[in-house]
Parts: sequence; C-alpha cells; structure tokens
Amino acid sequence: MAEATNTGSQELLTCLVCLDILKEPVTTPCGHNYCMECITGCWEQAGAYSCPQCRETFTPRPVLCRNTLLAEVVQKLNKRGSNSALPQNYAGPGEVECSFCAGRKFRAVKSCLTCLASFCETHIQLHYEGAAWKSHRLVSPTGNLQQKLCTQHQRGLEAFCKTDQMCICLLCVANGHRSHETVELEAERAEKQTQLGAILIEIRRKILEIEKSLEEVRQTVRLVKVSADREVQEVEKNLVDLIRAIEEIRRRLTGLIREQERCESRKAERIMERLQEQMDALKRQDDELADLSKTDDHIHFLQYFPTLCIPPGEGDSLSITVGTDFSSEDLRKELLCLKEHLDEISQKELAKITERGTESFRWYACHLTLDPNTAHTRISLSEGNKKATWMEEAQSFIDHPDRFDCKLQVLCAEGLSGTRCYWEVEWRGGAWIGVTYKGISRKGRDLACLLGWNDKSWSLFCSSSSYIAWHNNNKTKISAPCFSRIGVYLDYPTGCLSFFCVTDTMMLLHRFMASFTEPLYPGFGLHPYLDSSITICPPDQSSQF
Repeated sequence: MAEATNTGSQELLTCLVCLDILKEPVTTPCGHNYCMECITGCWEQAGAYSCPQCRETFTPRPVLCRNTLLAEVVQKLNKRGSNSALPQNYAGPGEVECSFCAGRKFRAVKSCLTCLASFCETHIQLHYEGAAWKSHRLVSPTGNLQQKLCTQHQRGLEAFCKTDQMCICLLCVANGHRSHETVELEAERAEKQTQLGAILIEIRRKILEIEKSLEEVRQTVRLVKVSADREVQEVEKNLVDLIRAIEEIRRRLTGLIREQERCESRKAERIMERLQEQMDALKRQDDELADLSKTDDHIHFLQYFPTLCIPPGEGDSLSITVGTDFSSEDLRKELLCLKEHLDEISQKELAKITERGTESFRWYACHLTLDPNTAHTRISLSEGNKKATWMEEAQSFIDHPDRFDCKLQVLCAEGLSGTRCYWEVEWRGGAWIGVTYKGISRKGRDLACLLGWNDKSWSLFCSSSSYIAWHNNNKTKISAPCFSRIGVYLDYPTGCLSFFCVTDTMMLLHRFMASFTEPLYPGFGLHPYLDSSITICPPDQSSQF
C-alpha cells in the first residue's frame, strides 16, 4: 500500500516535459505542473505560450511563480529517497537522446528531419497533434542528423538530383541544379527501392546457386573421402597380405636353410668323430713303433714287428663331403625379380597416381616476386621482378645485407608458412630451384651459401643432362627426362616439399619430408651461362593439368 502511494505521489510530482521529479515547480493557469526550466524552454522553442499537456493557449505570457507547496513535498520525497524508482526509459549508451529533455535525457523515439532534432515519447506529441508540425518528416531515431543537411546551404535535404545522383536541398534545386532532373526523395526512394528489390532477387538467386554448388562440392568431398578410404583399405589389405606372404616365405626359407645347416653340421660332426678315432689309433701305433725301434732285444723286436708295423690302409681314409653352399640361383633370381617389380610399382605406378591428383594443385597457386635486395649483382631482374637472368657485367644494385655477394642466387620477397602453396618455374641453361629459411648465409664463397648445401634449404638442380636434389650437402641423382618447366608444391603443415616435371601431365621428380620451423622463401640459383635464366610463371599461366 505504501509502495502504491509512493508511486502515485511520484506521478503527481513528475514534470510532463522532462518526465523527472519537479525542479523549481511552477503551475500554469490551467493547473498543470512543470519545472520552471522545462516550461520556459518549451515556450521559447515553440514561440507560443500553451500547456504541453492540455494545449490551452495563454495570451499574454503568464507570469509563473514557484509553487511552494509542491516544492516542499518534492523536498520531502527527495529526503526519503523515493526518486530511486523513477521510470527506466532513459537513453542508454549508444542510444539516441531526446534533444529537448533537460537534465537526464530520455531515449528518443523519433527524429525529425525538418527540425533536425530527436524527441522522446513526451516531446514528440507536438508533432503528432500540432498542425504546424504535422508536415514534418519523422524517421526512426538517428544520431547523424548533421548528415541530413546540405553541406553548401546547411538546410535539410529534401530533393534528389538524378543528374548528379545526390540528395540536395531546395536552394540547390533553385540554383546550382536548376537545369538538372530533380525529383522528390520519396519518388527516388521508390524507384531505387524497386531496383534494390531486383538486385536482392538476383543476389538471393546467386546465393541459392552458390549454396547448391557448395552442397555439390561438399557431396563430392564426401564421395572423395569414401572412395579414398575404400582404396586405402583395399591397398592396405593387399599390402598386408603381400607382407604376410613375404614374411611366410622368409620364415620357410630361413627354416629350410637352417635345417640344411643342421644336417650338414651333424654329418660333419660324425666325420670328425671318425677322423679323431683314426688319429688316436695312429698315435698309439706311432708310440709303440717308436718304443720298438729303441729296444735292444732282437727277439722281442722280431716277434712284435709283424703285428705293429702294419702301414695305414688307403681304404681307411674317409671321404669328406660336407655341403657348404646353401644358395639357390633360381631362388635368388625370383627374389630379385620380385624386388624389381616392387620398385617399379613404387616409382611408376605411384607417379601415375600423383599425376592424376595434381589437378588440385592449381588451387594453391601463389603469387611470387623476386626480391631485388637479395639478387647477386650479376643477376638482372625483369618482367616485374618475375625473371632473373645471368649477366656478364655487374648490375647497379645498392649494397644490402640480404644480398648474395658471391653466389649467383636470388630469393623471393614472400615467406611461405602454415599453408599449402604451388608455383611453376621456367628455366634455361642450368638452375637451382628451391626454398630456404631467411637465415641462409649470404656473404662469402662458403658453399653453405648455396641452396640445398646446408640444413636451412632444399633445392633441385636442373640441367640439360640431369636433375639432382640437394639438402644439407647431400645429393640424390634423379633419372628423368629433362623439361624446362618445374612445378613446386609446398605442403608446409605436413612438412612435404615436392618437385614435378611439368608437361601435359606432371611427373614427380623428388619429394623432401621435413619438419619446417620457419617461413620458407622460394629461391633460385643460376649457372654462369650466357642464356641462364629462370622465370616465375604467373598463376593464371600455370599448366592446366
């Protein structure tokens, strides 16, 4: 009950202009109460003396005196802290404030393009009810009313010039745009609204087309995954079966060889036992004959001579035939053929699979430019820093700490990391094509400055006779036909760097696997030949596989 009384008291003591508790309350002749500042402000703004609530007009302007009774009541309410329950429709952060609220401002509900002001629910009533304001243009609250003014005349924008395609004021219509085609804002808005509707229809049609295409691509991706999973399972099954079969062959062959080894070993042991027995008997005979030869007793000598002096018989010697050769020429040939066939699968068939999958590389094509600050002085850059050519005479480059001062090399300005990239290069006369960390040595004749001759870089050397892959001063010779265009595919996340020979199809030349830890800069080296050059092919001119 006390709460209801408090609320009622607040409503009676609320100014109908600022909707706040009365400050310096005054009463108009019609009996309504306002803040002194609020009612005088309204009268000065409107140029007429009327009650904002009942619209009663006063002539002449009445003299307003402080209502002491209301002032005392307001003072008592303030002491009790009753103003903590004021209406909660004040303008918050980012909201448009009423231009006419005194003190704490309420949230605007409309902005007037004629008055160039914003109004709360109370102050907008004049525009709804007053005949002088009903023709004003009201819009949703906006804080950019200054943008609704003509920059030349500082008047409201009320027309549209179709010739210059701009909003203008009425003075512009009568002066600078007199000979132009002008229309009302509403008419131009209606026309543009129609155009906007057509554009929206087209955009939404495009969105539907793209959504359909996206769904088709998603379906394709799902099918690709299903197909790849099925193929991986089949390949893994076949290879596991092959490995199992090879393991079984290995186990059986090893067992047969070991069994043959045991048989021959037992045979050799029996022969050694018999030989040992013969040797022991001969040693005993030797001892007895030696003793007999030393006796002085002729009778004893002659009696024992026939039994002891029996020469060893030739038939007593054993034939030593133990097998030591366990090899099978036919088996070796079969195993060698199997290994060669597996090597052929590894090289040719896997290369074919790679060729079929390279169509997707063009999606990773990247734009590269050669960095003049890294180019050796005998390398000339041209074609928008896309081509590097060896020159007999030094070029006029300024000194730079990033420049290779002895090795005929140049790097690209772009560092590549965290993604997949693809680029193609045309070469002539002999060239190194590779990538490197930024920290590669640039100065001196040390071989560590060369691409691929250190642990910071990887490269492929191309010449008319061969390809050689280089990393950390280790080389791998590659047997393949030489073509003038090389494709480079960098899969940074997986640590894969691949070089391809590019013709109508693509053939994998070499693949490096590494754990990349820094951005990689594409780089090139040239042989000191008159026609030695490299050219980075623009992505739109890369081979369409």
